[in-house]
Amino acid sequence: MNELSKETSPYLLQHANNPVNWKAWNTHSLAQAKNQNRLIIISIGYSACHWCHVMEHESFEDDEVAQTMNAYFVNIKVDREERPDIDAVYMKAIQIMTGRGGWPMNVVTLPDGRPVWGGTYFRKAEWINSLEQLQELFLTQPEKLEEYAQKLHTGLNQLSIVPSPSISDEIPQEVIVPLIENLKKSFDWDFGGMARTPKFMMPNNYAFLMRYGHQNKDRELLDFVDLTLTKMAYGGLFDTIDGGFSRYSVDAKWHVPHFEKMLYDNGQLVSLYANAFKRTQNPLYQEVVEKTLKFVTKEWLTSEGAFYSALDADSLNFDQHLEEGAFYVWTKKELQSVLKDDFELFCVVFNINDFGHWEHENYVLIQSKSIAQIAKENAIDVDILINKKQGWEKLLYEVRAQRSKPRLDDKCLTSWNAIMLKGFVDAYKTFQTPEHLEIALKNANFIVEKLWSEEGNLWHSYKDAKATINGFLEDYATVIDAFISLYQVTFDEKWLQDSKNLTDYCLDHFYDGYQNLFTFKSDQDEPLITPNYETEDNVIPASNSIMAKNLYTLSIYFDHRHYEDIAKKMTYKIVPSIDYPSAFSNWLDGFLNYSKASSELALCSENARKYAKEINKTYLPNLIVAGTNRESSLPFLKSRFFDGETLFYHCKNKTCELPSTNFKAILKELQQ
Repeated sequence: MNELSKETSPYLLQHANNPVNWKAWNTHSLAQAKNQNRLIIISIGYSACHWCHVMEHESFEDDEVAQTMNAYFVNIKVDREERPDIDAVYMKAIQIMTGRGGWPMNVVTLPDGRPVWGGTYFRKAEWINSLEQLQELFLTQPEKLEEYAQKLHTGLNQLSIVPSPSISDEIPQEVIVPLIENLKKSFDWDFGGMARTPKFMMPNNYAFLMRYGHQNKDRELLDFVDLTLTKMAYGGLFDTIDGGFSRYSVDAKWHVPHFEKMLYDNGQLVSLYANAFKRTQNPLYQEVVEKTLKFVTKEWLTSEGAFYSALDADSLNFDQHLEEGAFYVWTKKELQSVLKDDFELFCVVFNINDFGHWEHENYVLIQSKSIAQIAKENAIDVDILINKKQGWEKLLYEVRAQRSKPRLDDKCLTSWNAIMLKGFVDAYKTFQTPEHLEIALKNANFIVEKLWSEEGNLWHSYKDAKATINGFLEDYATVIDAFISLYQVTFDEKWLQDSKNLTDYCLDHFYDGYQNLFTFKSDQDEPLITPNYETEDNVIPASNSIMAKNLYTLSIYFDHRHYEDIAKKMTYKIVPSIDYPSAFSNWLDGFLNYSKASSELALCSENARKYAKEINKTYLPNLIVAGTNRESSLPFLKSRFFDGETLFYHCKNKTCELPSTNFKAILKELQQ
């Protein structure tokens, strides 16, 4: 057993019995490399990563591989979910060296941590051969490695500098038009999403496209968003039996996923589908939200109100061997035995045919048509078919429950919890289910009580009743965002004040006024080999883009000019340089805040929350809502509440109309 046995990360603990002398990333491990003048192997992955498990089995569990690694290297294992800061820096190095990235990620560095070689997945022979060559070079020609390390380090430092374009005080909203036209060229009009594989869901892309399409009455964009959401919901990627989405699809039709389920994906997708339901009233979207939240509550919600991180892609098959997707797939024989007389109709609905076949006689359930269309084509009453489908899913759920479940990653990450918290809030806004708000409030209180220290910093990770690792910008940005959303349904100003306190902490410990951006790591932490300013929106939006939106919103609630100035500087720094819009969609969404369509609404009434429910279940992406049922000291609401009166203040461009008492007229005005 190696030093990883002392860790709490499920991913690190999976490697605790490897013959490799793994160490965790800490000052002792890094000092050992310097003191012994050894190269460092930094191997980065996460618990739900299928190919991480494959490389572990082929190489890290192998005595021959371990002998090479232990003889010459200091071997450090990193859980990328616990240490996204380390992952980000070395991922950039791998991308410079190889032109691509992914996990597992393996990099060899000089004793001071500067990278000299690396890649993703390696087979055993290639891995051993490469390590031996690097060690020989380190012994015989160290100057060559030093020269390469210096050049690569210079490149990393240059990448960390985000250029500031020369811009005027205002950027016209029309700069988005060519970006949208460029993005449309990548649309897959058969199955939705972008026309490439693998297909990641990238929920923020569709949140932005939906908002822009709605704001600009672009029917083509809205149709594309609906096509994408419908095809993603039809299965394969979405677990129609038990709810929840897998991380991505390996094919164009959202059919066969890498079967890991991640908390951050499901939180964002709940928000996306809830907002899409507001706009369309599509019952499929409601079904997705309800199934997903039921899954999250059942599988990931803890007694403390926190959410676990993930379910693995691999589970034990019938032969008791770990196999990707074993928990989720079906053979015809299994389905026939469960469904009996309904088997043929089930095959029509879920494509137990060439379209739904995966491999080795296994099928991944996927619809290709709506239930209404299938009912019509097969001369069945649509309500009967809906009931049959629900019954089939219940039967298959009971059968599947007897299988060995995928492994659980039971650490709780602050940022991912905040993303899921916002998902529950957005679902509550749309469907007004009290349980969703109860869970959201319990999670928010968990974050405040367990993950927010008396010194003012957030912790990043929580496991075994212990919070660890000083928080990253991602943690602050997502928590602030979630607390703002929670305020918008409760009108409890505590959540806004908490958001402001966390924002001020970020300005003190993360903000770089020279770059007009926030660093990913706090100035309270030991720096890595190069700073990181996270600006590209990925499967989780960039922490800087979330912060820019947070600052914009808080500047309105608190009438805070400094927040407003920073938000605008950040947004205007990034937007003019965008050439690949799908990697900056959250920045573009934030840029829409500066359009003429944006407005604010103050609900001042003893029944403020009742009116908020009507507002919140309407798709109004350009609106910021505040409300109170008493005199408020919040700058946006100050001196606007009067006992016994119901007043609605609609504001645009820092100018408010005369207060109205006609809620229907205000709602109609907002919808226009």
